[in-house]
Amino acid sequence: MCGVIGVFLPGQMDAARLTFLGLYALQHRGQESCGIVTSDGSRLSAYKDMGLVAEIFDDERLARLPGRIGIGHVRYSTTGESSVINAQPLLVRSRYGLVALAHNGNLVNARSLSAELQASGAIFQTTTDTEIILTLIGRADAPNLEQAVVSVCRELKGAFALTIMTADRLIGIRDPLGIRPLVLGKLADGFVLASESCALSTMGAEFVRDVLPGEMLVIGPDGLNSYYYGGHGAESLCIFEYVYFARPDSILSGRSVYQTRLAIGAQLAREYQITADLVVPAPDSGVVAALGFAKESGIPFDLGLIKNRYVGRTFIQPAQSMRDLGVKIKLNPVGPVLAGKKVILIDDSVVRGTTSAKTVRLLREAGAAEVHLVVASPPYIRPCYYGIDTSSTEQLIAANNSLAAVQEKIGADSLSYLSLEGLHKAVGSGANRMCRACFTGEYLVPIQ
Repeated sequence: MCGVIGVFLPGQMDAARLTFLGLYALQHRGQESCGIVTSDGSRLSAYKDMGLVAEIFDDERLARLPGRIGIGHVRYSTTGESSVINAQPLLVRSRYGLVALAHNGNLVNARSLSAELQASGAIFQTTTDTEIILTLIGRADAPNLEQAVVSVCRELKGAFALTIMTADRLIGIRDPLGIRPLVLGKLADGFVLASESCALSTMGAEFVRDVLPGEMLVIGPDGLNSYYYGGHGAESLCIFEYVYFARPDSILSGRSVYQTRLAIGAQLAREYQITADLVVPAPDSGVVAALGFAKESGIPFDLGLIKNRYVGRTFIQPAQSMRDLGVKIKLNPVGPVLAGKKVILIDDSVVRGTTSAKTVRLLREAGAAEVHLVVASPPYIRPCYYGIDTSSTEQLIAANNSLAAVQEKIGADSLSYLSLEGLHKAVGSGANRMCRACFTGEYLVPIQ
C-alpha cells in the first residue's frame, strides 16, 4: 500500500532526518524500496534505493540531503515492477520548476491515461502510475502548480494520497473518496503529512486532523492553506487498513486501530463458540484480535508462535516464492505451550492461503492436538485495484473454493471467518460506507 511522508520546516535545515524518522515508522507499509527528496529553498536533492529505510539511509547519506522541506516514500509495488527505477519519490523538471512526488494508491485508469500520453509523444522511464501523474501535471494548462495538480487529480480514477514538493512548498492531496489515508501533524516550527498518525508520534508532531477526501493542503511561505477540488463528503477509507495494514497504534478517521482490532476479536468470539485450551495469534497482525477474542471468550491467550523481528511482512512481499520463504524463517512455534493443546489460531485474513497453511502445519508439528483457524475478516473474494497487490481472482483462495475446500487446503480442524455484519459492528459508525470491495465485489470506482 506504500507510505508517504511530507515535512515543512521553515526555520530548520533538518527535513531529511525528520522524513527518515517518519518513513521508519511507516516501514510496515512497504519494504521494497524507499527514498527521500529535500529542498533547501533553491535546490532539490534526492536519494532512493531498494531495501529497508535503515539499510538505505545513515547519518552520512542524510547529511547529503540538506533542506527545510522533504517528502519520502516506502514502496510496496502494485502498478510497475519492483526495481530501483520505480522507487519513489519521483523528481522531474517541469514548466513549474522542479517537482517531486510520492504516491500511495493505485489508479484504475492508468493504462488509458498512459496510452493517451504516449500517443501525444510522451516518453516514460518507469512503469508506475506515479510518473503518469507527474507527466499530466507537466502538461496541464494552468497558471501555477497548485491549479495544475487540481486539474490533474480530477482526471485520476482510483485511490491516491500524494505528497508533492517544489523548492518552496509542500502539497498534500487525497482522492475524492478518501480510500487511501493521509493525516496532518503540527510541529513547533512547521507541519508534517503522513500516511498514518503513528509516524507523527515518532516525528514529535502533534496530530491535527485527517486530510479530508478531495482536499488539497498547500504549505508554503504564506502558511497552510486548504482547497477542495472534489469529494462526496462521506469518507470511504479502505476497511482493510483496520484489519491488516495500519499499525495498531495509529488513529485513522477518528478510530483507534488497536481498539478496533480488539472489538473485531471480541465479535469473533461472540460469533463462534469453540471449545479450546488456548488462543494463539499469528504474529504480529493477529495479536490484538486474538487478545479481544481471549478476553471475550475467557479462553487463555498465549504466544504459541514467536516471530523473527528481522523478517518483513510476508503478505506484502512481491513474489509468491519470497512469501513462501518468508514464512519458513519468520515464525517458530513454542512446543511446550502447544503440546497436546486444542488451539484457536487467530489470523487477520486469508488471502492466498499459503501463509495460513504453513502456520497451521507449524502448530501441528509442534504438538498441537487441534488447530481451529479463526479469521478476523470476511472471506477475501475479489481483487483490489486500489493499492493492494491482489489483481487476479485466481490468486484468492476463498474466491475459488468452498469453505470446506479452503479448510482442507489449509489443513485446519475448523475454519471460521468474521461476518461482514460483524466487521461493520466492530469498526463502528460509517463502516458500511468504507471501501469493502475485496469482501463484497462492490467497487466504489468502476474498474476499466
